[in-house]
Amino acid sequence: MVKVKVNDIEVDADPKDNCILAARKAGIEIPHYCWHESLSVVASCRMCLVEVGETKPDGTVAMGPKLVPGCQTPIKEGTIIRTDSSKVKTSQQMTLELLLLNHPLDCSICDQAGECYLQDYTYKYGKAHSRLDEPKIQREDKYHIGEQIALFTDRCVMCTRCVRFTREISGTAELQVVARGSHEEIDVFPETPCNNKLAGNVVDLCPVGALCSKDFLYKKRVWWLKHADSVCTGCSTGCSVQVDQNDNKVYRLRPRENPQAQGHFMCDEGRFGFKYIHDERRIKYPRLKNPPSNVNATARSTAPSDLSFADPWPTVLAEARKRIHSAIQNDPSGFVVVLSPFMTVEEAYLLASYIKGIDARTKLTLGPVPVVGSDDLYPKGPKGESPAAGKVKFTIRAEKCPNRNGIEAILRHFEGSVIHAESLGKSSASAWFVVGGSSSGWVNEKIDQAVGTPSLLIVQDIFPSPLSERADVVFAAGSFAERDGTYVNHAGLAQSTHASIRPPEEARADGRILMDLAGRAGLFNAMALRKEIGTKIPELSAIATGDLGEHGVRLAKFVNHTAAAKSS
Repeated sequence: MVKVKVNDIEVDADPKDNCILAARKAGIEIPHYCWHESLSVVASCRMCLVEVGETKPDGTVAMGPKLVPGCQTPIKEGTIIRTDSSKVKTSQQMTLELLLLNHPLDCSICDQAGECYLQDYTYKYGKAHSRLDEPKIQREDKYHIGEQIALFTDRCVMCTRCVRFTREISGTAELQVVARGSHEEIDVFPETPCNNKLAGNVVDLCPVGALCSKDFLYKKRVWWLKHADSVCTGCSTGCSVQVDQNDNKVYRLRPRENPQAQGHFMCDEGRFGFKYIHDERRIKYPRLKNPPSNVNATARSTAPSDLSFADPWPTVLAEARKRIHSAIQNDPSGFVVVLSPFMTVEEAYLLASYIKGIDARTKLTLGPVPVVGSDDLYPKGPKGESPAAGKVKFTIRAEKCPNRNGIEAILRHFEGSVIHAESLGKSSASAWFVVGGSSSGWVNEKIDQAVGTPSLLIVQDIFPSPLSERADVVFAAGSFAERDGTYVNHAGLAQSTHASIRPPEEARADGRILMDLAGRAGLFNAMALRKEIGTKIPELSAIATGDLGEHGVRLAKFVNHTAAAKSS
């Protein structure tokens, strides 16, 4: 670490930092457009110009004669950075005035309004009035630039973040700069739209309203959105994401920077794959087959009548609890639980501890782990080939579930080993408790045959399936956006996810269902459960702190593997 002074504030900074990062550690913002931590440095926007000097051995300070780009200027011991001098302020005002010369005054209809760097920086560092009297240059918008992307050309400030992303991160290089000077624009090569699997990231990278998501375009003003930190459940990469919702409807997912998980980006499959949350086909009510005569109508039917206000859950849970105890008492070794890799660690722990607490001879298994193809590595080469080892910047994993590692840790603790439900074949089990949670059809032929037609079948899921159709008890469960808990990704990183919306109708978050089923007192509290789990299960001791922080914590088992790999 080296000591650097930013506006007379001394901070310890990494020698590899530039002036922008050093100033950030001092709590000072250096405005910038073209620079991004994950992209190459071009220093083209000139918004980050600052005064830089150094402290001489005799203690005197020598400042450079010219302003330098903060993104391109490294630091060293004794570096002095000034961002508040009159020279810097004048430069910022001139740069913003130039960028706004041909920028349309359409903030009122721009999707980026409210989270636009051009708005923010103009307010903080710019002038209130423009000196331009001539007509602005008007350019044609380009809706053809990609299936999910629209380019509003006259809003572009030519930071080239999007161009560098397609060349350096996705490796597909669809975007380019055409023409020169004041006529240059972003465009695509003929018949080569920007449709790569990471294309949606250019919308996040765009600091202004030039690149917009067609999926979100004109849907909702950003200042009405409420945000919750979550984890993408599309694959085992476990991208940290932010769920943006309003009035209990999710409008978009955005990547949340996490250097331990995916970095700054996410794939389009995860970004746009949340629509199933609001699918009308979802299971919205708990259901009992052949309920006792004293059970009220709301627990019997798929949906209660419009005039019924009775809560069906107490009745359904009480009857399910009764049937579970009866089935285990009659045949404890024939009672099989299927834990889904889409469950959180807390949910799996609640169900496993409840069932094993009744009788240790019951069997816990792992549900189907969906795998599609092979890992998709980026950046791609000129012919679409994967990058060499050590050059990978982003991976879309073939394992399409978020928490196999977390569920396996629960199974090893309670069962001693990991048993795959699909391996049971045509089982002689007399009772099954099956948890789903996948957005696609997860009940394959193997699991269907293994379950068969037992004397008791309980299904907890979000969509109807062949199993739920013949189940004796159906629990209407929640999606990833409706639950709190912990997911452990492919590399053993345990991250917390937070509920952003309520489940539809009478559906409930899985944690609440299992808390009530197990008869545990109080409300579901993921942090309290993490402390309990971390204390009781050595493999998951890393989560015993309860609060996993913004970036999560890595399980000791995987930390040791990483250290061993580096040493070898």
